[in-house]
Amino acid sequence: MLDVEGITSRALQVGERRYATMHARMSTLEGSPDEMDEGLREVREHVLPILRQQDGFKGFIALGSRQSGELIGITFWESEQAMEASEEVGARTRSETTEATGEAVEDVERYEVGLFEMST
Repeated sequence: MLDVEGITSRALQVGERRYATMHARMSTLEGSPDEMDEGLREVREHVLPILRQQDGFKGFIALGSRQSGELIGITFWESEQAMEASEEVGARTRSETTEATGEAVEDVERYEVGLFEMST
């Protein structure tokens, strides 16, 4: 369950918090540690604007290892249907990112978000 304020889709209010099921797609890319900043710039400037236009898009996290060059991108979607509807866009943006940065897609996995808590 995702603990967020303001989500109304399939949400159940419990006290002051709202809980809603969300889904996530995790893409793992492998590249040169020296190119990590370029990969993050590519995501920030080209991928995020496209993702923000997709119905049901709720957020993005990028995790990176400067030792190995591994970059993990996790997109969050309001429903499994929204995530599935974005598959073509996801494949296209991964392809464009790998072409621009020289990275390789190692894996793509899909999950239901079990818990997400973030302090403000």
